[in-house]
Amino acid sequence: MDPPRSSAMIRPVCRRGSAALPLVALLSACSGRSIFDPVGPVGADDSKILIDATLIMLAIVVPTILLAFWMAWQYRASNTSAEYLPNWSYSGRIEAVVWAIPTLTIMFIGGVIWIGSYRLDPFRPLASPVPPLEVQVVALDWKWLFIYPQQGVATVNQLVVPAGRPVHFSITSASVFNVFFVPRLGSMIYAMPGMVSQVNLQADRPAALFGQSAHFSGDGFSDMQFTVHSVPAARFDGWAQAARGGPALDRAAYARLARQSQRVPQLAFGKVDPQLFQAIATQQLAPGPGPQPEGPDRQQLAPGPGPQPEGPDHAGRAHSTRGRP
Repeated sequence: MDPPRSSAMIRPVCRRGSAALPLVALLSACSGRSIFDPVGPVGADDSKILIDATLIMLAIVVPTILLAFWMAWQYRASNTSAEYLPNWSYSGRIEAVVWAIPTLTIMFIGGVIWIGSYRLDPFRPLASPVPPLEVQVVALDWKWLFIYPQQGVATVNQLVVPAGRPVHFSITSASVFNVFFVPRLGSMIYAMPGMVSQVNLQADRPAALFGQSAHFSGDGFSDMQFTVHSVPAARFDGWAQAARGGPALDRAAYARLARQSQRVPQLAFGKVDPQLFQAIATQQLAPGPGPQPEGPDRQQLAPGPGPQPEGPDHAGRAHSTRGRP
């Protein structure tokens, strides 16, 4: 029996930026994956901080560039009317400008960052009349495991959340350091072995979003991506109910899942061990086993006859040719 999979397999679609927003168009080639097209409050604040900081820096960058061109033109060799002061060495007014403008720039940017850092503290719950959804995230080689303790289900490389409801993520790693990042929701958060990071995010409307690993972690890093589906609350409840019919995710199934693999298809599990995340975070369960010897069961990570992920030819963090070409 194949593990149940979501029917809403919607890929983000690139859209051309508006001509009225040249800065956004330059910084984002594809709005479907852009922080400048946020779908939640955290993503919107992240985007605002980046735009504000850029505009503040442009206040010093643009005049400096224009002044450089003006100096080259004003003091060109053919301009005999330009003032020539071979013995000049100091000007208090110039020193005041040279030091005042960078100081003010740093003060403004520091204020924006300080206020934003406080408001966007990842541990700080989002204000909402609805209680947050709990999602436990485990970074594996090279896939993402999402556990829903309240629903008793889990998924691989697919995150489904209800629109308009805060989501509290608890994040750890069963391998090397990694970074959990959904650009349009905001806030990159480290996934660290033996530790639990937290972040509170929210999608304000239904959407299909792109999620990724934002930290190099070996051969399968470039394919360590996942899909985020923000759906209406009723649809989320129906999805969770359907996922409960999937295969169990106990410690034996997790041990198979933790093996290194690339391009892992989206999977869903029911009957999840309620202590699984705690055991992973506290390393009661050993971290991922790393490179595996060749064998017939090397790629059989998920139950059922469905498509299996590709195993790596080698693991970048442990591969050695021992001096051989």
